[in-house]
Amino acid sequence: MIHHPWLSLITLAIVIGIAPVQASPPEQLRAEAEETARLLAKLLQAGRLVVEQNQALIDDVHKGDKGFTPEVFERQMYDVFRQRTGIDLSAPAVKTSAAVPPLARTLLPALIEAGKDVVHDAQVVINQRGIGYKNFIPATFGSQAAARFSKRSQVRLKQTAIQPRNPKNEPDEYEASVLHWLSGRPNSDAYVSELTESGRTLRVMMPIYYQRECLACHGEPKGEWDISGYQKEGAREGDLAGAISVKIPLQTE
Repeated sequence: MIHHPWLSLITLAIVIGIAPVQASPPEQLRAEAEETARLLAKLLQAGRLVVEQNQALIDDVHKGDKGFTPEVFERQMYDVFRQRTGIDLSAPAVKTSAAVPPLARTLLPALIEAGKDVVHDAQVVINQRGIGYKNFIPATFGSQAAARFSKRSQVRLKQTAIQPRNPKNEPDEYEASVLHWLSGRPNSDAYVSELTESGRTLRVMMPIYYQRECLACHGEPKGEWDISGYQKEGAREGDLAGAISVKIPLQTE
């Protein structure tokens, strides 16, 4: 976890431990919300990776029924998440596991359901024969799953970038500041976590970096049109692609 310099005086006071103007939420509540946000971001990343791993299948021009059903997606999402976090969300014991905060025990399944719904609604596109590129890619999946999840909970989950291709992923002022701060830092597993709005809201941003597979659409030469009809950004492997932004309201006494 890291903190970046863009902080209000009240937020800064909370982060470094100086008594703020208004009482900060209990540390336990913040810790639970932060871990929940981290796991939500990791789970959305897992879903994106599953789509990426099945991209060749999805875009197979000769095959009709791909067998990439919501149930198959769910199983693969569980596997990737377990590999990356050590947590098996498919196991009944996860409901009482100390590794999963109580807040996350309802939110993580809700995100899984949102992801399955996205895959379900995309079946007609995914299984269409005779068409290669279908624009069902990790970024498309991530945006749609995050939007569905956010509508079903009080937690806002979002993909964002400094110059997003999808206008719905446009960063707010806070997100833009964090993205610019992250852009000058190397690829790492670090994430940003801060209290905002006088401690009433926890914001967590987990960076996404370009992988080699991303460069077919986002790499060189900059300005060239890619298969999806956008101009390439000229990115290199390891460059900041954007971030998963999580905004959790904290209830205070």
